[in-house]
Amino acid sequence: MLNVYRTFAQDYMAMPVVHGLKSEGQKFPGAVRTYAIEAMMQDRKALQAGTSHFLGQNFARAFDVMFQNEKNEMEHVWATSWGVSTRLVGALIMSHGDDDGVVIPPRLAAIPVYAVPIYRNESEKSQVMSAVNELAAALRAKDVGVFVDDRDNVTPGFKFAESELYGYPLRVEIGPRDLQKQALVATKRNTRDKVTMPLNGAATEIPRLLETIQSEMFERSRTYLVEHTKEVNSYDEFKDFVAADEGFALVHWAGNAEDERRVQEETKATLRVIPVDAPKEKGRCILTGKESSQRVVFSKAY
Repeated sequence: MLNVYRTFAQDYMAMPVVHGLKSEGQKFPGAVRTYAIEAMMQDRKALQAGTSHFLGQNFARAFDVMFQNEKNEMEHVWATSWGVSTRLVGALIMSHGDDDGVVIPPRLAAIPVYAVPIYRNESEKSQVMSAVNELAAALRAKDVGVFVDDRDNVTPGFKFAESELYGYPLRVEIGPRDLQKQALVATKRNTRDKVTMPLNGAATEIPRLLETIQSEMFERSRTYLVEHTKEVNSYDEFKDFVAADEGFALVHWAGNAEDERRVQEETKATLRVIPVDAPKEKGRCILTGKESSQRVVFSKAY
Protein backbone atom coordinates (compact mmCIF):
# COMPACT_ATOMS: atom_id res chain seq x y z
CA MET A 1 0.00 0.00 0.00
CA LEU A 2 2.89 2.36 0.74
CA ASN A 3 4.07 1.98 -2.86
CA VAL A 4 0.55 2.80 -4.07
CA TYR A 5 0.61 6.03 -2.05
CA ARG A 6 4.06 6.89 -3.34
CA THR A 7 3.12 6.21 -6.96
CA PHE A 8 -0.04 8.32 -6.73
CA ALA A 9 1.76 11.22 -5.05
CA GLN A 10 4.65 11.25 -7.49
CA ASP A 11 3.06 10.19 -10.78
CA TYR A 12 -0.24 12.06 -10.46
CA MET A 13 0.26 14.84 -7.92
CA ALA A 14 3.81 15.58 -9.13
CA MET A 15 4.75 15.57 -5.44
CA PRO A 16 7.90 13.66 -4.46
CA VAL A 17 7.75 11.93 -1.08
CA VAL A 18 9.99 10.15 1.38
CA HIS A 19 8.44 6.82 2.33
CA GLY A 20 9.15 4.53 5.23
CA LEU A 21 8.34 3.63 8.83
CA LYS A 22 7.16 5.83 11.64
CA SER A 23 9.14 5.67 14.87
CA GLU A 24 7.76 4.24 18.12
CA GLY A 25 7.02 7.76 19.26
CA GLN A 26 5.17 8.75 16.08
CA LYS A 27 3.34 5.58 15.05
CA PHE A 28 -0.43 5.22 15.37
CA PRO A 29 -1.34 4.36 19.01
CA GLY A 30 -2.00 0.64 19.31
CA ALA A 31 -0.44 -0.23 15.96
CA VAL A 32 2.38 -2.70 15.57
CA ARG A 33 3.89 -0.65 12.75
CA THR A 34 2.96 2.53 10.89
CA TYR A 35 4.17 3.31 7.39
CA ALA A 36 3.96 6.78 5.89
CA ILE A 37 4.81 9.07 3.01
CA GLU A 38 6.17 12.49 3.94
CA ALA A 39 6.14 15.42 1.52
CA MET A 40 7.90 18.77 1.74
CA MET A 41 5.72 21.83 1.28
CA GLN A 42 6.94 25.13 -0.17
CA ASP A 43 7.61 26.53 3.31
CA ARG A 44 9.91 23.51 3.85
CA LYS A 45 7.68 21.93 6.49
CA ALA A 46 6.74 18.26 6.32
CA LEU A 47 3.25 17.00 5.62
CA GLN A 48 2.30 13.42 6.43
CA ALA A 49 0.49 12.76 3.17
CA GLY A 50 -0.60 9.18 3.75
CA THR A 51 -0.29 6.36 6.28
CA SER A 52 -0.80 2.63 6.52
CA HIS A 53 -1.01 0.87 9.88
CA PHE A 54 -0.44 -2.77 10.70
CA LEU A 55 -2.64 -3.23 13.77
CA GLY A 56 -1.84 -6.87 14.47
CA GLN A 57 -4.53 -8.36 16.72
CA ASN A 58 -4.55 -5.48 19.20
CA PHE A 59 -7.82 -3.87 18.15
CA ALA A 60 -9.46 -7.22 17.46
CA ARG A 61 -8.84 -8.19 21.09
CA ALA A 62 -10.19 -4.85 22.31
CA PHE A 63 -13.42 -5.22 20.31
CA ASP A 64 -13.56 -9.03 20.34
CA VAL A 65 -13.54 -9.38 16.55
CA MET A 66 -12.87 -13.01 15.63
CA PHE A 67 -12.90 -15.42 12.70
CA GLN A 68 -12.74 -19.16 12.19
CA ASN A 69 -9.34 -20.20 10.87
CA GLU A 70 -8.40 -23.18 8.70
CA LYS A 71 -8.29 -25.41 11.79
CA ASN A 72 -11.89 -24.45 12.61
CA GLU A 73 -10.62 -22.58 15.64
CA MET A 74 -11.76 -19.10 16.64
CA GLU A 75 -9.00 -16.53 16.37
CA HIS A 76 -8.77 -12.74 16.64
CA VAL A 77 -8.47 -11.09 13.24
CA TRP A 78 -5.26 -9.50 12.01
CA ALA A 79 -6.11 -5.97 10.98
CA THR A 80 -4.74 -3.13 8.92
CA SER A 81 -5.82 0.47 8.53
CA TRP A 82 -4.86 2.56 5.56
CA GLY A 83 -5.95 5.50 3.52
CA VAL A 84 -5.30 8.99 2.33
CA SER A 85 -7.69 11.82 3.05
CA THR A 86 -8.64 15.38 2.24
CA ARG A 87 -5.24 16.48 3.51
CA LEU A 88 -4.06 15.69 -0.03
CA VAL A 89 -6.03 18.75 -1.16
CA GLY A 90 -3.90 20.80 1.19
CA ALA A 91 -0.79 19.02 -0.03
CA LEU A 92 -1.67 19.92 -3.62
CA ILE A 93 -2.19 23.59 -2.80
CA MET A 94 0.90 23.91 -0.62
CA SER A 95 3.15 21.96 -3.01
CA HIS A 96 2.32 23.78 -6.24
CA GLY A 97 0.12 26.79 -5.55
CA ASP A 98 1.14 30.43 -5.87
CA ASP A 99 -0.32 33.86 -5.10
CA ASP A 100 -2.71 33.60 -8.05
CA GLY A 101 -4.29 30.28 -7.12
CA VAL A 102 -3.86 26.54 -7.20
CA VAL A 103 -1.74 24.76 -9.84
CA ILE A 104 -3.09 21.34 -10.74
CA PRO A 105 -0.87 18.72 -12.42
CA PRO A 106 -2.33 17.62 -15.78
CA ARG A 107 -2.70 13.95 -14.84
CA LEU A 108 -4.75 14.93 -11.80
CA ALA A 109 -6.91 17.52 -13.54
CA ALA A 110 -10.34 16.37 -14.64
CA ILE A 111 -10.28 19.14 -17.24
CA PRO A 112 -6.67 20.04 -18.08
CA VAL A 113 -7.38 22.47 -20.94
CA TYR A 114 -9.19 25.81 -20.57
CA ALA A 115 -10.07 27.30 -23.96
CA VAL A 116 -10.73 31.03 -24.33
CA PRO A 117 -12.27 32.22 -27.61
CA ILE A 118 -11.52 35.89 -28.30
CA TYR A 119 -13.71 38.01 -30.60
CA ARG A 120 -15.25 41.48 -30.93
CA ASN A 121 -18.34 40.94 -33.03
CA GLU A 122 -20.72 38.24 -34.22
CA SER A 123 -18.81 37.62 -37.43
CA GLU A 124 -15.56 36.99 -35.55
CA LYS A 125 -17.40 34.95 -32.92
CA SER A 126 -18.78 32.54 -35.50
CA GLN A 127 -15.36 31.84 -37.01
CA VAL A 128 -13.49 31.65 -33.70
CA MET A 129 -16.08 29.42 -32.01
CA SER A 130 -16.01 27.04 -34.97
CA ALA A 131 -12.23 26.63 -34.60
CA VAL A 132 -12.39 26.32 -30.81
CA ASN A 133 -15.16 23.73 -30.87
CA GLU A 134 -13.37 21.73 -33.56
CA LEU A 135 -10.21 21.64 -31.44
CA ALA A 136 -12.17 20.77 -28.29
CA ALA A 137 -13.87 17.88 -30.06
CA ALA A 138 -10.53 16.56 -31.34
CA LEU A 139 -9.01 16.73 -27.86
CA ARG A 140 -12.01 15.05 -26.21
CA ALA A 141 -11.71 12.26 -28.77
CA LYS A 142 -8.24 11.71 -27.27
CA ASP A 143 -9.71 11.70 -23.71
CA VAL A 144 -8.36 15.17 -22.96
CA GLY A 145 -10.90 17.23 -21.02
CA VAL A 146 -11.58 20.74 -22.32
CA PHE A 147 -13.64 23.61 -20.88
CA VAL A 148 -14.65 26.19 -23.46
CA ASP A 149 -15.33 29.48 -21.68
CA ASP A 150 -17.74 31.12 -24.11
CA ARG A 151 -19.23 33.58 -21.62
CA ASP A 152 -20.00 36.98 -23.14
CA ASN A 153 -20.51 38.84 -19.86
CA VAL A 154 -16.83 38.83 -18.79
CA THR A 155 -13.65 39.94 -20.55
CA PRO A 156 -10.88 37.61 -21.77
CA GLY A 157 -8.64 39.07 -19.05
CA PHE A 158 -11.16 38.01 -16.41
CA LYS A 159 -11.20 34.51 -17.89
CA PHE A 160 -7.40 34.36 -17.88
CA ALA A 161 -7.31 35.26 -14.17
CA GLU A 162 -10.03 32.74 -13.37
CA SER A 163 -8.23 29.96 -15.21
CA GLU A 164 -5.14 30.67 -13.10
CA LEU A 165 -7.15 30.81 -9.87
CA TYR A 166 -8.68 27.40 -10.57
CA GLY A 167 -5.37 25.92 -11.67
CA TYR A 168 -6.16 24.65 -15.18
CA PRO A 169 -2.82 23.24 -16.39
CA LEU A 170 -3.06 24.74 -19.89
CA ARG A 171 -4.95 27.74 -21.24
CA VAL A 172 -5.59 27.91 -24.98
CA GLU A 173 -6.45 31.22 -26.69
CA ILE A 174 -7.82 31.57 -30.20
CA GLY A 175 -8.77 34.89 -31.76
CA PRO A 176 -9.18 36.40 -35.27
CA ARG A 177 -5.48 37.10 -35.63
CA ASP A 178 -4.67 33.54 -34.63
CA LEU A 179 -7.08 32.25 -37.27
CA GLN A 180 -5.34 34.36 -39.91
CA LYS A 181 -2.07 32.64 -38.95
CA GLN A 182 -3.83 29.29 -38.49
CA ALA A 183 -2.29 29.11 -35.01
CA LEU A 184 -3.18 29.28 -31.34
CA VAL A 185 -1.46 30.46 -28.17
CA ALA A 186 -1.19 28.04 -25.22
CA THR A 187 -0.15 29.29 -21.77
CA LYS A 188 1.31 26.85 -19.24
CA ARG A 189 -0.05 27.46 -15.75
CA ASN A 190 3.06 26.17 -13.99
CA THR A 191 5.54 28.58 -15.64
CA ARG A 192 3.26 31.12 -17.45
CA ASP A 193 5.28 30.41 -20.60
CA LYS A 194 3.38 30.94 -23.84
CA VAL A 195 3.64 28.41 -26.67
CA THR A 196 2.46 29.18 -30.20
CA MET A 197 1.50 26.17 -32.28
CA PRO A 198 -0.29 25.54 -35.60
CA LEU A 199 -3.99 24.80 -35.37
CA ASN A 200 -3.41 21.87 -37.66
CA GLY A 201 -1.87 19.29 -35.36
CA ALA A 202 -2.70 21.08 -32.09
CA ALA A 203 -4.82 18.14 -30.95
CA THR A 204 -1.68 16.02 -31.12
CA GLU A 205 0.71 18.60 -29.69
CA ILE A 206 -1.40 19.64 -26.69
CA PRO A 207 -1.36 16.18 -25.00
CA ARG A 208 2.43 16.18 -25.36
CA LEU A 209 2.60 19.65 -23.83
CA LEU A 210 0.49 18.47 -20.90
CA GLU A 211 2.96 15.64 -20.25
CA THR A 212 5.78 18.19 -20.37
CA ILE A 213 3.99 20.28 -17.75
CA GLN A 214 3.53 17.20 -15.57
CA SER A 215 7.25 16.41 -15.79
CA GLU A 216 8.25 20.02 -15.11
CA MET A 217 6.07 20.21 -12.01
CA PHE A 218 7.48 17.00 -10.58
CA GLU A 219 11.07 17.97 -11.37
CA ARG A 220 10.63 21.38 -9.76
CA SER A 221 9.31 19.79 -6.55
CA ARG A 222 11.93 17.04 -6.61
CA THR A 223 14.74 19.57 -6.97
CA TYR A 224 13.29 21.63 -4.13
CA LEU A 225 13.14 18.54 -1.90
CA VAL A 226 16.72 17.56 -2.71
CA GLU A 227 18.06 21.10 -2.19
CA HIS A 228 16.42 21.36 1.23
CA THR A 229 17.29 17.89 2.53
CA LYS A 230 20.66 17.90 4.24
CA GLU A 231 22.78 15.63 6.42
CA VAL A 232 23.20 17.01 9.93
CA ASN A 233 25.77 15.49 12.26
CA SER A 234 25.44 17.13 15.67
CA TYR A 235 22.63 18.28 17.93
CA ASP A 236 23.84 21.89 17.91
CA GLU A 237 23.94 21.88 14.12
CA PHE A 238 20.50 20.27 14.11
CA LYS A 239 19.00 22.98 16.34
CA ASP A 240 20.39 25.72 14.08
CA PHE A 241 19.08 23.89 10.99
CA VAL A 242 15.57 23.56 12.41
CA ALA A 243 15.47 27.12 13.75
CA ALA A 244 16.28 28.41 10.27
CA ASP A 245 13.46 26.33 8.74
CA GLU A 246 15.92 24.71 6.36
CA GLY A 247 13.79 21.64 5.56
CA PHE A 248 14.46 17.93 6.11
CA ALA A 249 17.37 17.02 8.37
CA LEU A 250 18.94 13.60 7.77
CA VAL A 251 20.37 12.57 11.11
CA HIS A 252 21.63 9.46 12.81
CA TRP A 253 19.15 8.45 15.50
CA ALA A 254 19.06 5.82 18.23
CA GLY A 255 16.77 7.52 20.72
CA ASN A 256 13.49 6.34 22.21
CA ALA A 257 10.06 7.97 22.42
CA GLU A 258 11.12 10.05 25.42
CA ASP A 259 14.14 11.33 23.50
CA GLU A 260 11.84 12.27 20.63
CA ARG A 261 9.66 14.28 23.01
CA ARG A 262 12.71 16.14 24.26
CA VAL A 263 13.75 17.06 20.72
CA GLN A 264 10.23 18.24 19.94
CA GLU A 265 10.06 20.36 23.09
CA GLU A 266 13.45 21.93 22.41
CA THR A 267 13.20 22.45 18.64
CA LYS A 268 9.55 21.85 17.54
CA ALA A 269 10.86 19.24 15.09
CA THR A 270 9.67 15.63 15.03
CA LEU A 271 10.95 12.40 13.59
CA ARG A 272 8.94 12.25 10.39
CA VAL A 273 9.97 8.94 8.86
CA ILE A 274 12.60 6.19 8.86
CA PRO A 275 13.20 5.82 5.09
CA VAL A 276 12.93 2.26 3.80
CA ASP A 277 15.32 2.91 0.92
CA ALA A 278 17.98 4.83 2.85
CA PRO A 279 21.50 3.37 2.58
CA LYS A 280 22.84 1.62 5.64
CA GLU A 281 25.45 3.80 7.26
CA LYS A 282 27.11 3.54 10.65
CA GLY A 283 27.05 6.62 12.80
CA ARG A 284 26.25 8.09 16.20
CA CYS A 285 22.86 9.38 17.34
CA ILE A 286 22.96 13.18 17.43
CA LEU A 287 21.26 13.21 20.85
CA THR A 288 22.29 10.10 22.77
CA GLY A 289 25.58 9.26 21.10
CA LYS A 290 24.51 5.64 20.69
CA GLU A 291 25.35 3.68 17.56
CA SER A 292 23.02 4.10 14.60
CA SER A 293 22.76 2.10 11.39
CA GLN A 294 21.07 4.69 9.14
CA ARG A 295 19.83 8.25 8.94
CA VAL A 296 16.22 9.30 9.57
CA VAL A 297 14.24 12.41 8.66
CA PHE A 298 13.47 15.11 11.22
CA SER A 299 11.56 18.26 10.35
CA LYS A 300 8.99 20.75 11.53
CA ALA A 301 5.55 19.65 10.39
CA TYR A 302 1.88 20.52 10.23
